[in-house]
Amino acid sequence: MGFVLVLGGARAGKSDFAQRLALASGLPVTLIATAAALDAEMAERIERHRALRPQAWSTVEEQLDLSGAMAAAGNPSFLIVDCLTLWVSNLLHAGRGSEEIGVLAAAAAQQLAAHRGAVVSNEVGLGIVPANELARTFRDTLGRVNTLFADCAERSVLMVAGRGVELSAP
Repeated sequence: MGFVLVLGGARAGKSDFAQRLALASGLPVTLIATAAALDAEMAERIERHRALRPQAWSTVEEQLDLSGAMAAAGNPSFLIVDCLTLWVSNLLHAGRGSEEIGVLAAAAAQQLAAHRGAVVSNEVGLGIVPANELARTFRDTLGRVNTLFADCAERSVLMVAGRGVELSAP
């Protein structure tokens, strides 16, 4: 049992890597999608992702209640959470504070540790310091969430240009 945390920048191959892990597992797959179609461009992205998924996979679209979505997925399944980045953004947009998000993330990470799976998230802390408070809060909160998931993960992989780099534990 255990999940793989798949980190990286935009278009680095994170989702593709998670899907390859799922296919290789031979288990029934449930994908928990956290994206919300807030505009036409995002709706188009969501449709492209849906079209690329194998039809045999189950999909749960849940923007806020990650633990509830995982519980609904059942066992035995390979769970893909795609992605923590949008989940954190959705929670901040819904008025949840950084501390509360940390509590929710710790619970979800511990819950996921009992499953085979992959969790996708962006690494957003490598760039410049954002110019506004909300962007800094997002960056800092996602960094803490990623750390909480890495602490519970069996493995962590950083995707760069479609290539995975294994990250070692501290």
